[in-house]
Amino acid sequence: MTDLLNPVERTALLTAALRAAETRREDRLYEDPYAARLVGAAGPGLLAEVRAATFPPDRPRSLPSTPDYNAIRTRFFDDLLHGVAQDPDMTQIVVAPSGMDSRAYRLRWPGHIRYFEIDRPAVLEFKADRLQGVAPQVNHSTVAADLTADDWAARLIGAGYDPSLPSAWLLEGLLYYIPEPDAHRALERVAALSAPGSLIAADLVNAAALALPHMRGLLDVFANWGCPWLFGSEEPEALFDQYGFDVEATQPGEPGADFGRWPDPVPPRGVKNVRRVFFVHGRRR
Repeated sequence: MTDLLNPVERTALLTAALRAAETRREDRLYEDPYAARLVGAAGPGLLAEVRAATFPPDRPRSLPSTPDYNAIRTRFFDDLLHGVAQDPDMTQIVVAPSGMDSRAYRLRWPGHIRYFEIDRPAVLEFKADRLQGVAPQVNHSTVAADLTADDWAARLIGAGYDPSLPSAWLLEGLLYYIPEPDAHRALERVAALSAPGSLIAADLVNAAALALPHMRGLLDVFANWGCPWLFGSEEPEALFDQYGFDVEATQPGEPGADFGRWPDPVPPRGVKNVRRVFFVHGRRR
């Protein structure tokens, strides 16, 4: 059934493979009991290919540690979403794209939450097949739509989302896979659907990460899969400010985004021509 997924959709399987591997660690930052069944037999091959690029046997590592990054990202957004969900006035969570994410199934959510997952039909069908017999732990709706198409907002509202109420949005593994105009259009639409006080969270690479020679090993893996990284920003705060969001951009390894796992120095923001990843998080004005 993995053959039904296009290249970008297949990157969701890599995330599931990494989460399955993290779950097997004694020092794991979270536990995802569904990741292994979501990735299935594809897991070892995906992990081996990324590991070969990230940890080359014949020279020192120059790329970020993908397993540590993924573990930190997952835990960071777990904590952020679960924390904001405790607010009784926060009644809607939207994960877009949802990929192979299992937060609706593996985390316990307050009863006032409605949880929406948006992704392409093939992804949602694949995921439903792999999770047969597993019930979500939240009032849960799926929305079959492409986030670069024109109709996804209407489909979300048709599924019961109310733009007049506060919401929490997670755009995980989205922005760097889509062209810059699509990234701006997605943020514009999320802003239009977000009442004042709504939360937004996303991961984003900087522009240098798309061009630095030492990043080629990792970039080539995704390009060879048919899903190159296409968009990055050196100023994520300014990017989100354009659409009415006041955000912070936290780098892995900084306070609150380390969890004792980030292995590399974190260069100050003023340093140019270095790779960066940002965990962007903030509120709609």
